[in-house]
Amino acid sequence: MQALAERRLTSAYRQRPAYQKNDYLAWIKPAKQDPTRRRRLAQMLEELEQGDRYMKMAWRPSAARPVSGRRMKPRSGR
Repeated sequence: MQALAERRLTSAYRQRPAYQKNDYLAWIKPAKQDPTRRRRLAQMLEELEQGDRYMKMAWRPSAARPVSGRRMKPRSGR
């Protein structure tokens, strides 16, 4: 998308999980009115710039998520 390149957010977009990229496109493209499409695109770009939002919800990249270090015990007797 041109808007991603203009704001240098192509890398941020590509680093998002596939489900987020698909959700954004499926949300922006079918908007019937141009003002709605522009508003949705602006929201996506703002969230990519912030890096910690996805569809107005808090989000962190998986690399930044804490790892508990716990392992599950294997099941026995089956």
